[in-house]
Amino acid sequence: MLARIRGDACSSTTHLFVGDSCTNQRLERPTMTAQVPATEPSSPEPENAKADHPNVAILQGFIGSMLMLAGSLGVGWLSLSSYELRRVSFMMWLRFEPVGAVLSVFLLAVGGMLLVRSWLRFGQRIGSWGPESRPYVLKAIVAWGAPMAVALPLFSRDVFAYIAQGLVMVSGLNPYKDGYSQISNYLQIGADDLWAQSPTPYGPIFLWLEEIVVRITGGQTEFSILLFRLIALIGVAMCVYYVPKLAELHGINPNRALWLTAANPLFLTNFIASIHNDALMIGLALAGLYYAATKRAIRGILLVTLSIGIKPITLIFLPFIGLMWAGKGASWPRKFLYWFLTAGLSLGLLGILGVVNGLGFGWVGALSTPGSVWIWYAPIGFLGLVVATLGNALGLPGWAFADVVHTLGRLASLAVVAWLMFVGDYSRLVRRLALAFAAIVMLAPMIQSWYVVWLIPLFAVTGIRTDWQVKTLYLFVSFFMVYAISDQLDIWPYFEFSLSAARQIAAVTAVAFALYLIFLDPKTKVLFRKKLTEPAPGELRIR
Repeated sequence: MLARIRGDACSSTTHLFVGDSCTNQRLERPTMTAQVPATEPSSPEPENAKADHPNVAILQGFIGSMLMLAGSLGVGWLSLSSYELRRVSFMMWLRFEPVGAVLSVFLLAVGGMLLVRSWLRFGQRIGSWGPESRPYVLKAIVAWGAPMAVALPLFSRDVFAYIAQGLVMVSGLNPYKDGYSQISNYLQIGADDLWAQSPTPYGPIFLWLEEIVVRITGGQTEFSILLFRLIALIGVAMCVYYVPKLAELHGINPNRALWLTAANPLFLTNFIASIHNDALMIGLALAGLYYAATKRAIRGILLVTLSIGIKPITLIFLPFIGLMWAGKGASWPRKFLYWFLTAGLSLGLLGILGVVNGLGFGWVGALSTPGSVWIWYAPIGFLGLVVATLGNALGLPGWAFADVVHTLGRLASLAVVAWLMFVGDYSRLVRRLALAFAAIVMLAPMIQSWYVVWLIPLFAVTGIRTDWQVKTLYLFVSFFMVYAISDQLDIWPYFEFSLSAARQIAAVTAVAFALYLIFLDPKTKVLFRKKLTEPAPGELRIR
């Protein structure tokens, strides 16, 4: 055992990473990867911090999630083959009448932003992040996630691509070479035509899951969606289990970390409502990271390899797990040896899987599929747009220059990863991993909201302070919720209420609600001020 978190003195705590608050509680923690001296807190913890009716915030969030469920019936994604659902009378009104569609958009926007407010208010109302707060956090996760678990897919059509790719696997085609456009009547499934001829970016494990689901359901969309959502919920459960454990290893309040991560509206909507396979990817990666950090490296590597088999982006975990395996104070020859052993074990297992499914390492070539596009709010994407616009104005090949900018961004991210592999304290390995992962995300030309969700657990378990750090998270959550609400909506194209009009209504409603939270709401606007007058309840900021 290393040390206990004592409520009377932060200086008695030994951290794997120093950067967040101590809590008024005692925690026994398993053996950690390293020890570093703690620093003195900047201010004392409130002695009489009590919960201020957190159930009120939980109920409000539940109402918001129920409104999202109601809105999904009108503008959530349905395949063209879902004849039975489309014939339900009230759903016909919601989906095929302009008034019903407008109502659905409004309910979805209000519900989503009410959930954001409830999450913020829950953090204020909890009073203290001691052991007594854990049941409230878990209750919030269940109450807010349950309605999404039965909603129609929201904010993404990826689950329909999973079904289509499962049909590719069942047909004996190679999904790393053959897009789902090879499947007869693939448009009836509901998958986005944008990716119909693209190779899949997923690893062999998820391809098998896709195939299993399709074989069980025969490709029937509603049943397939339920099974894919169950898979996503398994990933969510793993995050709920391992986030507090990783936080404890770092001397970070596990209950606050769980609130920042799994009760987060961005986490819930992307992993449950949108049914992204990233839920299972991150759940497995966090589990592997925990075991590697507690001196069970082989188990950790196997779990991270399973995560890579879902989406290969978690390859980024391997070099940092190799450093954990090498141990504190390892010489450079030892570090290189354990990097080699880690890569050999993981890639060897993936190679065996490739032999079994006959697809080899096809996923390596498919890694570039998501990166072949850009978006305006990604810093590198925006810079590429500026370069392209200026180039075209001068009669030059502007978009060729933009491609160069995008490539330089990716190369810069790899340079940051390499730097963090070689430079930094052993005690901050997980934080270094978080920063490396953030570089991969933030220096890419395309950033999706679920990419941000990849990062939140890693930063939460190593410390998100109550200064600009947590305010940045609040702003990210608000922005991406607004963007998601006003982006992908399933609007019937054959009446006068257009997709463009639906997006405008959703955007105006969501933006107005967000501005209210930031500037007008007397309860939440204080969270966005430049300076906090006192630490958040149950927290101490570390210098």
